[in-house]
Amino acid sequence: MKTHPLGTTALAASILSGCAAPKPPETVRVYFGTSAKQEQRGIYMATLDMQTGCLSDAIRVSKAARPGFIAIHPDGKHLYATGAGADFEGRSPGAVSAFQIMEPSGMLADINTQPSGGTGPCHVSIDPSGKNLLVANYRGASCSVLPIQSDGSLAPPSSTRQHSGSSIDPARQTSAFVHSINTSPDGRFAIVADLGIDKLVVYRFDADAGILEPNDPPFTATEPGGGPRHLAFHPSGNFAYANLEMGNRVSAFTYDAQRGILAEIQTLDTLPEGFAGENTTAEIATSADGRFLYVSNRGHDSIAIFGIDAKTGRLTALGHESVHGQIPRNFRIDPTGTYLLAANQKTGNVAVFRIDRETGQLEFTGSEIEVPSPICVRFPAAP
Repeated sequence: MKTHPLGTTALAASILSGCAAPKPPETVRVYFGTSAKQEQRGIYMATLDMQTGCLSDAIRVSKAARPGFIAIHPDGKHLYATGAGADFEGRSPGAVSAFQIMEPSGMLADINTQPSGGTGPCHVSIDPSGKNLLVANYRGASCSVLPIQSDGSLAPPSSTRQHSGSSIDPARQTSAFVHSINTSPDGRFAIVADLGIDKLVVYRFDADAGILEPNDPPFTATEPGGGPRHLAFHPSGNFAYANLEMGNRVSAFTYDAQRGILAEIQTLDTLPEGFAGENTTAEIATSADGRFLYVSNRGHDSIAIFGIDAKTGRLTALGHESVHGQIPRNFRIDPTGTYLLAANQKTGNVAVFRIDRETGQLEFTGSEIEVPSPICVRFPAAP
């Protein structure tokens, strides 16, 4: 007997309702944060054809000043962006802004702007409850929480934590430099990658109060001089991965979800053997099915591909794919796990790759578009 792909329950419900089964969208929106200046500054948007992997030409949807890193709310109706170098009403050297995503155009309407709680905000994320925006302030070496109001606007920071210290690199690690903040899958902890002190700092996170409190233990140390930048959790929630920007390495960790503890199990190079040029890593992400890990190399200008052992979380190097541009500052996998979009900051282009679900390899679709200085790629959540 052949099983219907919808499953018996879903098929019966479809027949009884008289409605056809929902179809996946033919196109999806994708937004780009940029570091573009003057006449090109702002946030851009394109649409991705899910059948062909082709991107439409990008249009500017907001003229916000240097909205480098962005995050889209789970409701799909609001977008948030850093304002690196912005001056908030003469009082703060860093700001974050809220926007409403207008329908049916996808254009952005300003809602409000709040201080980021430090200098040089470089990364934002939203906790699973959708109640808070979490911000990493790079130059200010701090992380903050800003509550999200019912209308999508941001309240002032409800919690800010200051980092201090240094590590072994005399040029880039003379002080703390907070590079990213992400919550655990269950939202109970927030993990902060601090490039300056070679630590993944862990906080207990109260989403209702918007408060960060030091965990016990308060951090996991990473390889000295490596400079942790971004973090990606495995879909299972049992493992996490951090790219070391300065060391051109990637570290795998087991994750204790009850205690919020990361334990390193492995660290591998992200560059091919024999490469002697300058390079730093930038972004990291797991595939939707948790079988593969991807890390971008700026200099080698590639995506490093790794296989993930589902039982142990350990990595196996599987090769590299050219990003068809220079300085892949960021990339993102679409919500269906079909395509990877690489944002090449220096060459001002975004290239599309189809993901082979069996091997993890990336195949350039031939589609690439111009986006001025793209440094962040984000899709609205899957419908």
